Amino acid sequence: MLDTTHNLPRGTICIEDLEIGMTRSLTKVVTDRDIELFAEVSSDRNPVHLDEAYAQDTMFQGRIAHGMLTAGLISAVIGEQLPGHGTVYLGQSLKFMAPVRPGDQVTAEVRVLAIDHAKRRVTLETWASVGKTVVLKGEALVLAPSRKFD
Repeated sequence: MLDTTHNLPRGTICIEDLEIGMTRSLTKVVTDRDIELFAEVSSDRNPVHLDEAYAQDTMFQGRIAHGMLTAGLISAVIGEQLPGHGTVYLGQSLKFMAPVRPGDQVTAEVRVLAIDHAKRRVTLETWASVGKTVVLKGEALVLAPSRKFD
């Protein structure tokens, strides 16, 4: 499967250059290794993520990735692309819509909804999808980097 995680522009878009509607994304195939590493780092070893036999008997009928692993892809878009390096996360709402399974190709996307230049705050619409299925949606509030102050 295609993994374009490293093929997108990285860096910083300062608040002075942001515009309503700007969008950035990344695409990544979620692997068994990703799930295992996330379980190790987060200490979330729920067997629905790690044990296929256990997971078969759940409502998901098979293993799924941690929801926060998928949310981490949103964080990557914000921290690497929009606004990018120097951005400070202030808040994030999340609604998990559908499971992500090992081997799924996930696209995480971010769109600028509002800009408060006086406070350097940017509201972002956030979502992730597998194919045409939205698996996560939410909204982020960030402190954007500025050429005037950073």
